[in-house]
Amino acid sequence: MPPTLLVLLAVTSVQFGAAMAKSLFDEIGAGGTVFLRVLFAALVLGLIWRPRLADHPRRDLALALLFGLVLGAMNLAFYSSLDRIPLGIAVTFEFVGPLGVAVFGSRRPLDLVWVGLAAAGILLLSGFGGESLDGLGVALALLAGGLWAAYILISARVGQAFPGGAGLALAMVVATVPLAPVGIAEAGDELLVPWILALGAAVGILSSAIPYGLELEALRRLPVGVFGVLMSLEPAVAALAGFVVLGERLAAREVMAILLVVAASAGAARGAKLAPRDT
Repeated sequence: MPPTLLVLLAVTSVQFGAAMAKSLFDEIGAGGTVFLRVLFAALVLGLIWRPRLADHPRRDLALALLFGLVLGAMNLAFYSSLDRIPLGIAVTFEFVGPLGVAVFGSRRPLDLVWVGLAAAGILLLSGFGGESLDGLGVALALLAGGLWAAYILISARVGQAFPGGAGLALAMVVATVPLAPVGIAEAGDELLVPWILALGAAVGILSSAIPYGLELEALRRLPVGVFGVLMSLEPAVAALAGFVVLGERLAAREVMAILLVVAASAGAARGAKLAPRDT
């Protein structure tokens, strides 16, 4: 399969997994949903990579612990934002994080153009100070973006310390610990309902196991600049997933804003990699 298609499939899997997750909010809330999503992702990735604690020094294990805490906070912030604003808009605000990493990683004069485009898109999306969007939802999406930037920077070090996806699998296990009380408190015994468990497992697989495997394979055969450009399509794919799965319609202004951020991210990614994520 062509590597470009692998990345597009990974992006689609992540965003349609997020749309499926949002459909669970009425039953178990954002906290319960993110707990199930991370729990099943940890189980699947743990079975695939089987990380061994004894093979690594304490410094590497501390790094995996930090990675897991960032991962859990990022997912909780993102899913909480989805509870308040449409998927496509949430992902667009969140993408400010990796866009910033790409710009600072490249440092070309042309990057000022991409920053301007992204700023125009965000300003347009915010409605010029209007009240069309939930302010807390926007703040949570931006927080998720900042945590995504931290995730990218830490993941580079984790990738050096652990083989394959073992570091991510270990971090997923760590992330389930602080998310457990949040999810259990919000969802209660609804977490034991069979169809909710099944949908939570599907979300975990679509959002982590499938895309991460596809991205790893694509990066073996694809320049990182091209990979970053393809990853920049995430806000647009998220808007499509929100429309198809959740019936979320966007105004023309919001669609234009998303396209501006996609263009800015694609341009910036030509000089720096937008790393795989796990939101």
